[in-house]
Amino acid sequence: MEAPRTALVILGPTATGKTETAIAVARELRGEVVSADSRLVYRGMDIGTAKPTPAQRREVPHHLIDLRDPDQTYDVAAFQRDALAALADIAARGRLPVVAGGTGLYLRALIRGYRFPPGGAKTELRRELATWPTERLHQRLATVDPAAARRIDLRDRVRLVRALETVGTPRLSPEPAPEWEFRVFGLVLPRAELYRRIEARVDAMLAAGLEREVGALLARYDRRLPALETLGYRELAEWLAGEVDREEAVRRIKMRTRRFAKRQLTWFRREESVTWVAAGPEAAAEIIRLAAGKRPGSENI
Repeated sequence: MEAPRTALVILGPTATGKTETAIAVARELRGEVVSADSRLVYRGMDIGTAKPTPAQRREVPHHLIDLRDPDQTYDVAAFQRDALAALADIAARGRLPVVAGGTGLYLRALIRGYRFPPGGAKTELRRELATWPTERLHQRLATVDPAAARRIDLRDRVRLVRALETVGTPRLSPEPAPEWEFRVFGLVLPRAELYRRIEARVDAMLAAGLEREVGALLARYDRRLPALETLGYRELAEWLAGEVDREEAVRRIKMRTRRFAKRQLTWFRREESVTWVAAGPEAAAEIIRLAAGKRPGSENI
């Protein structure tokens, strides 16, 4: 049996610098980046998802970005299939796959090798649930899975739909792909610094034209689409619809993003395979050192 091939994984809460760190690691180790972000797959959603810039994508090849329009579906089963294909393609060309992102379920499915039933996610159920008001989604979840309903914000349509999709479905059994060894690194920051970065990033997105981006999307798509329930897009859609003023919309984006980052960290802390690294300018060098099994003071790779 052939020895497993190696892929690096860089995960962590939003605003910890995963994209920049992954690019720096890939540049140094002749790698290519595979996105594990459920929102980077959507075309036209660039600013609000902090999508790698064209210049960054020219510097280091990226995979699993701009695969779908916002009104098309994409789920964890599709991600796993596409990610494994991208990993194989990168390795076949003698380069190192560097998986980077913050979508916990996507990363878990890839690393643990979940096996999905034929047909992947319940697309018909998802289409039906997408037509329900948010209040009805939460009421239904409270009936069938009270514990999940208590954990999920009653306004978080994406998580409510995902939870309802899994009700009654047998747990997917992990069966790690023997051909891959995933070396997993997590970026972490003190909470106060993380929150400061989140607020600064929201301000930067607004300055870069996030409002125009949301307006252009709403001119083409229904705001109730799951993709447009993404943080930043949902709140600005509320503002553009006259439901809240701009100041309140921005406040909600920052507040909900802080809560989201906290949930991400809670999820990732449950993963025993993660080696945690301080986010920042030295994170890439530290990951390269750890991936090579070197001690502090050793020569660079």
